Amino acid sequence: MNKDNSEPKNQIAATELLAPNSYASLAKGKKGFSRIVKAAGYSLDGFKAAYKYEAAFRQVFWLNLVLFIVIILIPFDISIKMMLIITSFLSLIVELFNTGIEASVDHTSTEQHPLAKIAKDVGSAAQFLVLLLLFILWVMALWNLLY
Repeated sequence: MNKDNSEPKNQIAATELLAPNSYASLAKGKKGFSRIVKAAGYSLDGFKAAYKYEAAFRQVFWLNLVLFIVIILIPFDISIKMMLIITSFLSLIVELFNTGIEASVDHTSTEQHPLAKIAKDVGSAAQFLVLLLLFILWVMALWNLLY
C-alpha cells in the first residue's frame, strides 16, 4: 500500500492503463468494424513476428503445411481429416503461445533465473505434448487406412 493507504502502486498503474483514454484503449479502437480490422492487423503482425524471429514456429508451420497437403491427397474419411487439421492448428496455436511466453520472459530479463526457465520449459513441454498428439493421431489415421 502507498503512504496514504490507497491502492498499491501496481494496481494504480493497471487502472490507468485500462482507462478509456489510455494509449492501449485508443490504439485498439472503440468498437465496430474498425476494431475488427485493427485486431486482424495485430494478428497478422503476430504471425509475421513469430515467423521472422522464431525458428520453432517456422518449423511447425512448414511441417503442418506439408501435412495439410498430404491430408488433401490421402483418402481419409472426413472425420479423420477434420481431426488431423484441428490438431495441426492446435500445434501452431501452442507454438504461438510458447513464442509469446518466451518473448515476455526475455523482455523482462535475459539473465538466467529459475522461474524464467520454468516458464520457458513449460511452454516447450506444451508444444511437445501437442506434437506427440499430432504424431499419434497420424499413426492411427494411417494404420486405419492401411489395415
